[in-house]
Amino acid sequence: MTTFVLVPGVCHGRWWYDPVIERLAEQGHTASAVSLSGLGAHDQLDRMRPINLDVHISEATSSVILSQDPGGAVLVGHDYGGSVITGVADRLPYYVRALVYVDAFVPDDGDSCYSLTDDEQREWWLGDAGAEDAVQPLPHFDPRARPHPRATLLQRIQLTGAWETVPAKHYVAATDWPRQSPFAPIVERVRADPAWTVHEWPTGHDVLAEGPERLLELLAQFETVLEPEEW
Repeated sequence: MTTFVLVPGVCHGRWWYDPVIERLAEQGHTASAVSLSGLGAHDQLDRMRPINLDVHISEATSSVILSQDPGGAVLVGHDYGGSVITGVADRLPYYVRALVYVDAFVPDDGDSCYSLTDDEQREWWLGDAGAEDAVQPLPHFDPRARPHPRATLLQRIQLTGAWETVPAKHYVAATDWPRQSPFAPIVERVRADPAWTVHEWPTGHDVLAEGPERLLELLAQFETVLEPEEW
């Protein structure tokens, strides 16, 4: 069937995708969420090597290579995960059949999450600088949320542009933000590009809060259909 590699957002771990992965597995797909350094339940940032965006891109790249899907994997990135999947696709465009950005960052060469977001998020990311050099989860986050390595949000990504050759690029824009979405400029940029398909969902930024059905319906269009002689 299809291989899906999913990357979570700021302060979130692979657990965020559990309902999606369970359903995809039931349907016969191969699905895995990347466990990014520093965001595991028992990770202690003050005892780990420095973690930046390049480290996370390398970890996600390894997951794609290990998937060994000859048809190419579908990469899904939520929030910060959008920068990670862009970096992976730029390194391995021939391993990727589709990119799905779920209310996420879509960087160009030289961008960082910090440069792409708004002042409110910048204040959150920098306002609690401490010895861990990590961004603390917001009070309303799931109890499993972990401090996020700050350097991953500040590092400017280096891209060749190869990621843009991935044949399918989809963007999910959550429309139920309590304020203007910090992703609004990104939505308008990709909406103006005919290579992209934009979906508007009446949800908050946590698009899985009401369950995985919307995301599963979107991902279903990337399923590999076997011909009878391949069964």
